[in-house]
Formats: sequence, structure tokens, C-alpha cells
Amino acid sequence: MRGVLRFAPLILLLGATDAAPMLAPRSAQPLTLPDIAMIRVRKAARIMELYASEGAGLRLVHRIENIQLGDEPVGPKRFEGDERTPEGRYVIDWGNPGSAYHLSLHISYPNAADRAFAEARGRSAGGMIMIHGQPNGWAATAGASRVPGDWTDGCIAVSDDEIEALWEGVADGTPIEIEP
Repeated sequence: MRGVLRFAPLILLLGATDAAPMLAPRSAQPLTLPDIAMIRVRKAARIMELYASEGAGLRLVHRIENIQLGDEPVGPKRFEGDERTPEGRYVIDWGNPGSAYHLSLHISYPNAADRAFAEARGRSAGGMIMIHGQPNGWAATAGASRVPGDWTDGCIAVSDDEIEALWEGVADGTPIEIEP
């Protein structure tokens, strides 16, 4: 879909010097996905389900387990800074290849109802909620593929390999349902 990453390993290899260590090697078989028609996130189970179109319906094509959420994962996001991951129906509306995390896909939070709820209480609903990979350079500096536990400010974090597959398979406008 987005196509930017196809040459990223070559760019990293060519740009590496003795002063700039290479990132930890990726798995031998990269995750590939068909075009994703819908994403469902089950927060309590820490699962992201990816669906492709099949005839008039949808077919589950992949499940990402152990997704990471905001520091306060129980309950819907209500206000800026509450460190909760939203709940409800949104869309993926743009991607950021220059993110502070290994790629990111923006979730259209807040919607009109989210804004109205926060404004009625004199607060901001917040925003910039993303599906993203791990912090840039994490694997190279920490020797691990993931930051442990729930650590985002309300985003949904997956492994770098998983966000690369999502980057390729998820188009702008793809619906995402986030359940408790």
C-alpha cells in the first residue's frame, strides 16, 4: 500500500558506518499481509485482528498478540494526558514514516462524540493516537525487540516487523474498531 519500506533495508545498509551501529537483525521471514479491510482491537485480550475482504464479507487473516497499550489501559480515552487507549470506531487516516517510533499509522481519534464529552467537562480530548512500532533504536540499545509492558501515552504498539506489515497492508480509510 504505502510502499516506502521496500528499499529501507538497502538504505540502512548503505548508510551504516562504524560510528552508526546497524539495527538488530529482523526475522528471516518478514510478515506479509493481504490488503486489510478492517482492524479490530480487543484491549483486554491484548489482541489486534486483521480482516481482508472476502466476497461480501470479511475474513480474519492475521492476529497480532501481545499488543501494548497506554499506561492506563482500562477504560476509554476521555482526556488529553489520561494515558488511555480509545474505544470505539475510527479509521486509519494517515501514516508517518518519520515517526519517533518505527513507523506509525494515525487513528482518527477524537471523533465528534469524544470531543463533545471532553469539552462538556472543560477538557481537551487529546489526539495523535497511533498504531506504531517500538521506539526508534530500541532493539539496538536494549537488546530486546519490545519495550516491556504497557508504556504508550494511549497509542497501540506492536513489534517493528508487525508495523512494517501493517504499513504495507493498511490503506488510509481502513476502519478500526477498538473494544474494551
